[in-house]
Amino acid sequence: MIIAIYSRKSKFTSKGESIENQIQLCKDYAITHFEDVEFRIYEDEGFSGGNTDRPQFQQLLEDIKARKINVLMCYRLDRISRNVSDFSSTLEMLEKYNVSFVSIKEQFDTSSPMGRAMTYISSVFSQLERETIAERIRDNMIQLAKTGRWLGGITPTGYKSREITSIDINNKPRKMYALEVIPNEAETVKIIFDKFIEFKSITKLEYYLIQNDIKTKNNKNYCIASIKLILTNPVYVQADSFTYDYLLSKGYAIYSPKNKFTGHNGLMAYNRTKQTKKTNISLKDASEWVIAIGQHEPIVTSSVWLQAQEIINRNKDKSIRRVKSTEALLSGLLRCQCCGSYMRPKKNRKSADGTHWHYYYICELKEKSQGKKCNVKNIPGHTLDKAIIKEIKSLSCDSSALIDKLSKDKIVISTSQESLEKSIKATEKQIETLELEISKLISNLSESENSIANKYILNEINAKGAEVERLQSLVAKKRQEQQDTDMQTLNIDLMQHTLSQISSIENASIELQRSCLKSIIENITWDGKDAHINLFGSKSLGEH
Repeated sequence: MIIAIYSRKSKFTSKGESIENQIQLCKDYAITHFEDVEFRIYEDEGFSGGNTDRPQFQQLLEDIKARKINVLMCYRLDRISRNVSDFSSTLEMLEKYNVSFVSIKEQFDTSSPMGRAMTYISSVFSQLERETIAERIRDNMIQLAKTGRWLGGITPTGYKSREITSIDINNKPRKMYALEVIPNEAETVKIIFDKFIEFKSITKLEYYLIQNDIKTKNNKNYCIASIKLILTNPVYVQADSFTYDYLLSKGYAIYSPKNKFTGHNGLMAYNRTKQTKKTNISLKDASEWVIAIGQHEPIVTSSVWLQAQEIINRNKDKSIRRVKSTEALLSGLLRCQCCGSYMRPKKNRKSADGTHWHYYYICELKEKSQGKKCNVKNIPGHTLDKAIIKEIKSLSCDSSALIDKLSKDKIVISTSQESLEKSIKATEKQIETLELEISKLISNLSESENSIANKYILNEINAKGAEVERLQSLVAKKRQEQQDTDMQTLNIDLMQHTLSQISSIENASIELQRSCLKSIIENITWDGKDAHINLFGSKSLGEH
């Protein structure tokens, strides 16, 4: 039974529940309640429980994920975290990896039925806290929406934020912000709406903007997603009765009365988008939006905006999911070296026997700009696919430079891992020595009655404590390096295994071939003459 004991204390002191006392109490409990135990000790001294950003705690979580632990034990619940959400997340992780949790002070033990019940109660309170916070945020958002103010963040294209100062009933100055039109950006917005109504296609509009060098406020080319965010944003529309009726019919939550929709202002749409961890922005359901009259001028009339919404809805109804190429091997791997865009497969004609399509790879920017922004040569698809497979097969030969390099890399990594482990042990020995010295200094401090001497002893304790913190952070950093080198070894093993199987790749399906290539190739670039293969963890291995 491998038991992890976690101890934490916010400050270096000699009073109260010291790190050593916490650990000893946990050990005594474990020996009494479990058989054949082995301990792993994790100590964070000088770290707050307000968050989980603590080196030893993070190491503990990694060891739990690696399934090195059966039971997590601590002296008190708040040693893990004082934050309910963090604590609940930790419990969820423990449950996921089948690790029991024991807090000896509260007699909280998830290996028992009562302990599991306590876990459930804790998760219920955590969920209640999350829902209460979400409800409070929405209530605040609704109240702020009624004022039509700008709440901050990146302003929509066509507007900037301006400060408005007013005097409240207590004769105190209050600040708020509203949107103000930027004339040249507003013209871009008008072009986007007008051309969309003309083309009735976001794709055609995207091509038009690229070809005419019309860029975003960040000087980047417009993409379909950014264009759609503009076209569907109510911030630009004239807030009149026609707009009100449309929004109401589509299920939007409107927090301004219809008599306020006079046509003089634009609209504010709060809680409109959601952003994932990968920073992709998408629109929430209309029922979640909070719509109110803004304090800014509209850029487009209700007639124009409503026409755009009608086209978007019509296109959505008749859109057919684009069929991805099942023949092009290098989709998602091949990039244009000239501009950095992906090179996409494009079919041009069927083979003579009618069994398959001939296709070529074309730079995405070249196609969208009709050659104005990039003019790199296209490349026949089957020709390049075969050349890449041939080159990868040659790299898999026992005599190839790549096989030799991978073997040497593993030796270098292994040596580095040994060196890291020695370095970590030496640093941990330093920490142990410093902690003994701190303990002695604390003992001297308790026995000394000389105030001047006490001052120097305290300074020495603080200095050594700071050095312990630095060394603990260094150990955590080196542990992370260890994990990185472990991952490098895993990547090399995966690459060696893939290369060993590559000889029969031509007989596999396109999907399997593509998956195989993606496991060893970071990307392939095309400069109009040569293709450059970049394997994971290596520089370009040649031109083809």
